[in-house]
Amino acid sequence: MSELAKERSLTIEHAANGKGIGSKSSRGHCRRFWWVYAVVILAVAVAIVVPCLLLVAVPKIAQGKLDEAALTIDGIVITNVQTNSLNMAINSTITTDGSTHATIDGFEGTMYLADVDPPLAFAKINFPETTSDALQTVNVSQEIPVSDQDAFTTFNEHLMQQETVNVMVRGDTHIHVSGISRAYGVTFSKTVSLQGLNKFQGLNVTNPHVSIAQSNNFNATAHIPNPSVLTLDVGNATFRTYFNESEIGTSYIFNMVLRPGPNNFFIWADINQTAVLNGLTKRPWCERNGTLTFELAGKNVMNNGQPVPYFANALAATNLSVDIPIGQAIQSDIGLSVGCLD
Repeated sequence: MSELAKERSLTIEHAANGKGIGSKSSRGHCRRFWWVYAVVILAVAVAIVVPCLLLVAVPKIAQGKLDEAALTIDGIVITNVQTNSLNMAINSTITTDGSTHATIDGFEGTMYLADVDPPLAFAKINFPETTSDALQTVNVSQEIPVSDQDAFTTFNEHLMQQETVNVMVRGDTHIHVSGISRAYGVTFSKTVSLQGLNKFQGLNVTNPHVSIAQSNNFNATAHIPNPSVLTLDVGNATFRTYFNESEIGTSYIFNMVLRPGPNNFFIWADINQTAVLNGLTKRPWCERNGTLTFELAGKNVMNNGQPVPYFANALAATNLSVDIPIGQAIQSDIGLSVGCLD
């Protein structure tokens, strides 16, 4: 056999026995440079895991923290009331656990009446930039266009008639987590329960006076409680006045600003005196020591020289009932004692 053939045969034999040329040097290479492979594998893992963490996990955590935050409405003040706009100032606080350091961009929040299905949007307001501090005070004040009269009237009806009103504030914004340059899209959505006016329960009229004039023949002091955190600059309000289910005149309260707590207003009226005298002489009314029950329902509201339908219609849908010692006023002011005739 030639030398060339012997060399080829030896090479094949070595390959068959797993002892190919270069195998020892390859194993040595791996032993010497294992750390390079480890770094490469780690880099690939980081390249896969970190983007997933930034794109998926962090946004979910940020949204979760935002969802856990609590919104409290400390006060709402409605002023500069006009037909198609008003000024709304909201004082509120947001509380969190303070564990995440982040900044939330300002956003336009839509306010919904959450007591109807589906929730009814009635106003939009711009919320400022806030942080994730454990206690954050958020105060806003701006002119609000009343673009949907029906929706805003419905909200005011619920506010005046119900003991509690649920309001949802919702808007899309971005959150900036400390140490991460990327901004993440989140949704601010909170529902707060506000105390309503509860049909003005506790309404009371004292110190009544009457005259024999055909108009402006009644006046008194109206005590109107406001258990809510809202201040409402209603304006000049007129009310249809009823007795025994019949309309007997019109009552007026001007410069009506309902503030939280007790409110006292001068009220006067043009009253059908014949209807009142008939009531005082017939049973069962004449058996109540001169006290008659009157009902008031909103008729018109004017503010800044403009009609305010969203207040007027809400008051029209909210019948107010009040007992007035009218017989005592007649006896005191006119000197006439009225009682049962049968």
